[in-house]
Amino acid sequence: MRHNKKFNHLGRTASHRSAMLANMASSLIKSEHKRITTTLAKAKALKKYVEPLITRSKEDTTNSRRVVFRYLQDKESVKVLFGEVAAKVGNRPGGYTRIIKLGTRQGDAAEMAFIELVDFDENMAKTPKAAAKKTRRAGRKAKAVEATEVAETAEAPKAEEATAE
Repeated sequence: MRHNKKFNHLGRTASHRSAMLANMASSLIKSEHKRITTTLAKAKALKKYVEPLITRSKEDTTNSRRVVFRYLQDKESVKVLFGEVAAKVGNRPGGYTRIIKLGTRQGDAAEMAFIELVDFDENMAKTPKAAAKKTRRAGRKAKAVEATEVAETAEAPKAEEATAE
């Protein structure tokens, strides 16, 4: 019986799985865009593997560096994790990675996905949440109010320029 055995073995032995996850975590941390493409199952397993390491990196002590090095086995990855990554995620309480599904792979129809570090994606950070959310239920009055607000914001810089001169 498989009671309370939720861990995905990914069809590998324990040593192969730990080596693969360590290599994938190092690739994710050291990559230029902090993003790798892999299968969905591996991405989900990597998320559970790398998020505790990122949490550990927020406290830069000798012990935490040794614990992280035990998992990653790569000095350069540890250096980047405790330097660049820890500085960006310092105030985030969790949820350091994002998985984006890409569809299926041509050869074997495996589900593919991006896994990326959340704070390093400039495209997602630039989109304002207020502009992204639009409702279709606005009536004529709401549209008129929006139009006057847009006109006021367009006139505000012109008024500032006139007072500066």
